Amino acid sequence: MNIPRRFEGRSVVVTGAGTGFGAEIAVRAAQEGARAVGVHYRSSQAGAEQTADRVRDAGAEPVLLQADIADWSQVTALADEAFKQLGGVDAVINNVGDVAREQMSWRDITEESVDHVLAVDIKGTMACVHEFGARMLDQGHGAIVNIGSTVIVRGSARAPQYAAAKYGLLGLTKSYAHAFAPVVRVNVFAPGFIETEATLGRKDWREGRGDQLRKMTPMGRIPGPAELAGTALFLATDDAFHMTGGYMVADGGYNMVGA
Repeated sequence: MNIPRRFEGRSVVVTGAGTGFGAEIAVRAAQEGARAVGVHYRSSQAGAEQTADRVRDAGAEPVLLQADIADWSQVTALADEAFKQLGGVDAVINNVGDVAREQMSWRDITEESVDHVLAVDIKGTMACVHEFGARMLDQGHGAIVNIGSTVIVRGSARAPQYAAAKYGLLGLTKSYAHAFAPVVRVNVFAPGFIETEATLGRKDWREGRGDQLRKMTPMGRIPGPAELAGTALFLATDDAFHMTGGYMVADGGYNMVGA
């Protein structure tokens, strides 16, 4: 595959880059010419170190960044450290999110799960947008991509708190897109289903949901995380220079969102 060099000489921070989709986005940024990649993690240090090795092998300088984004003060420190260690931040990909993966039915919902999903997916992402975006305004440029979901199109009988959180992500994205314009762009990238290791390990996926979704997807397959990493980064490139406050979908035609 011919990989473009859309981030030549730039710095990129990816939250939740220790595993899964975030790790692949971080590596892809390095493959596309980024000079430095901030590899954020909360608890998966071993995974983050593996991602850092892959980033280095791809030609970029990895910088490990640890923080619990549900704690705003930690996000403030995270942004300070990222700008210091990377010599400025050109793009941030806010990938961290809790999908309540172990919950198989709305009947199993708990207040603890609701609080945690909303704290991470809405408050945590808002803190990242707020803190990184404010510093990007000071430096005079930047792009922020929040990883959303197509779950907002159809809802989720399995985990209503996850759908609610991702819908809230749209509101904060549009709000900061207005606040930061025209200096910093803020958009949402919404992938459909992705076959990460965590998804493949889910009980419902193993019991036939994956096969059912493939049949319902016009493209006929569910991609792995590496296949969508470049798409996620598009909104942070110069090709998306006139896009802000947007919601871009890549789901193989499953939802066909539009007018």
